[in-house]
Amino acid sequence: MRQVLQSLSNGNTSLVEVPAPTAPGGGLLIRTACSLISAGTERMLLDFGRAGWIERARQQPEKVRQVLDKIRTDGLIATAEAVRSKLDVPVPLGYCNVGLVTEMGADVRGFAVGDRVVSNGPHAEWVAVPRNLCARVPAEVADDEAVFTVLGAIALQGVRLGAPTLGESFAVIGLGLIGLIAVQLLRANGCRVLGVDPDARRRALARQFGAEVIASEGDVLAAAECFSEGLGMDGVLITAATASNEPITQAARMCRKRGRIVLVGVSGLTLDRADFYQKELSFQVSCSYGPGRYDPDYEERGNDYPAGFVRWTEQRNFNAVLELMRARQLDVRSLITHRFAFEAAPDAYELLVTRAEPYIGILLEYSPQKTGKLAASQNVTLGAPAFASGAAPRVAFIGAGNHAARALIPAFAASGARLCAIASAGGVSAAHCARKFGMARATTDAAALIGADDLDVTVIATRHDTHAQFAVQALQSGKHVFVEKPLAVAVVQIDAIVDAWEKTRAAGRPPLLTVGFNRRFAPQVLRIRSLLEDIREPKAFIATVNAGALTAEHWIHDPRVGGGRIVGEACHFVDLLRFLAGYPIADAGVQRLGAAQTGPAESVAITLRFADGSLGTIHYLANGHRGFPKERLEVFCANRMLQLDNFRRLRGYGWPGFRTMNLWRQDKGQKALVQAFVNAIRTGGDPPIPFAELIEVSRVVIALAEAAQR
Repeated sequence: MRQVLQSLSNGNTSLVEVPAPTAPGGGLLIRTACSLISAGTERMLLDFGRAGWIERARQQPEKVRQVLDKIRTDGLIATAEAVRSKLDVPVPLGYCNVGLVTEMGADVRGFAVGDRVVSNGPHAEWVAVPRNLCARVPAEVADDEAVFTVLGAIALQGVRLGAPTLGESFAVIGLGLIGLIAVQLLRANGCRVLGVDPDARRRALARQFGAEVIASEGDVLAAAECFSEGLGMDGVLITAATASNEPITQAARMCRKRGRIVLVGVSGLTLDRADFYQKELSFQVSCSYGPGRYDPDYEERGNDYPAGFVRWTEQRNFNAVLELMRARQLDVRSLITHRFAFEAAPDAYELLVTRAEPYIGILLEYSPQKTGKLAASQNVTLGAPAFASGAAPRVAFIGAGNHAARALIPAFAASGARLCAIASAGGVSAAHCARKFGMARATTDAAALIGADDLDVTVIATRHDTHAQFAVQALQSGKHVFVEKPLAVAVVQIDAIVDAWEKTRAAGRPPLLTVGFNRRFAPQVLRIRSLLEDIREPKAFIATVNAGALTAEHWIHDPRVGGGRIVGEACHFVDLLRFLAGYPIADAGVQRLGAAQTGPAESVAITLRFADGSLGTIHYLANGHRGFPKERLEVFCANRMLQLDNFRRLRGYGWPGFRTMNLWRQDKGQKALVQAFVNAIRTGGDPPIPFAELIEVSRVVIALAEAAQR
């Protein structure tokens, strides 16, 4: 299928062939009929992409600080590579979509195949959307009307926060798509409305919808004073998209005492305290479509809020807008200025950039398609398959996220393996990685890649909860398996992997399985291991991880999806100390920081006792400073000490013949691990990490995570 993507590196917009998505669990697969370009939001993205580095830095000072902190800890080259990789990933555009439901995921209620629905899906021929971000379209509402629903919900949420009452005076600053819809919603609430915008055509539309209007360049405050009959405006909605502080200043000065200001668009936020203090003004920022937005429990897992407690969720706002359209109380057809065939989408975006002619509502209209084409659209062939048998392993990747694109795929490319195919849930990242690294096939059908007879290796780089499932399927298909950490998030998953591995070994075709515990392959860690080989007494290891905090809603905190930070991240350091000790873990314990023992375990102290009496302590902390090394390892033994900072600087104290080993760039051993894995496949040698150690470490970290929650 085709999808509109934007390059963040240069701002260019293009129509790209990508694999069609599959219906997500709890979601819908929709065949698009038309989509609407959100002129304000999407033009800002285009302008940002085409801006120079200085302008981008000025727009995002917090990102600049993050880059500077990363340079201090990881070095200039590693930071530059990370920034380039981030900008290299194409961005899907669009969030106003209408089409027909062609497939439904598990546990979907309230929808049926064939339903006509609106969603916040992007500009693409097929979109996969969670059910709470969709709404059925009434028969009386045409596609070219329904496509305005999402923008209508944004306006409606702003109006709801403004709490208008019959007869009040409201100003709407910015008469773009959202502003013009807001004018109509306020009029439907019985309000008198003053519209403010520099564009005469938009002002004319607002006047058509019942508002009085004034140009932004005019005496806005005097007009508001006259319009409100000297009382001041009861409320102001700012729906403009500008970096200027003028809208917020105007809004404060035109309001009456205890007036309400709601920011729906984007504006400068340098506030004059006197303006707000003397009038006791209320100021609120509206969050997109309404309650539920950006809440993974609502959007991704489909858990609704009870109407008795949250009357208007984002989905209910969608339905309310559609009902206003059905009742002919909301006119959106008057907002349509341009219609483009989907194939001409780049021309539509060129209009946005050049502003060659006035525009408001720009529609993309899609050619009718047969549902039967979907299966073929889930696969994109990009070149002649290099699947002939030979010494070099033929590799398929499941997952095309940031870590896969930046670390895993380049490492396998450098190892001499043949990169053949890649799958991702949405398809965009898979197609991008396939083109970038010369793979022949991109798909959204992971099961097909795992079961393919012409592939030797499955690399799993998806979210943590799917690792074990894909690993078992790959082992059963006779594939060698590389699983990015962790191996699993539950004991039952570990048991399933062990069972599948034992069965394949008993069948006489033992595959290699390894986990991305790359730190034990870092050159400085290998040097530490060699220095410790002649030390027979027990050792003390201290790993300090300055991990930084994650929001409570982050997916890694969900025990079902991410497994928590101990399973998902601290596993690296349990494996590292297990490798350096060279003995099994005899005992393990964990303590959480602070008196409160509820919620995600972000800051913990893990203690490990090894079979030879060595001790390991892992301080995994989320409350440190970004300027301190992110990872520090210290080793104490035989009246000597070693200290490793960020896998760049290794210092020895009291070691005969050894003082330092410093690297000009950070090396955490990713390439060395992959090379060892590929070499073992080629030669039939032992796995780079013994299977028993992988299972041992995986069981330990799951037990530690459970103990931390208890």
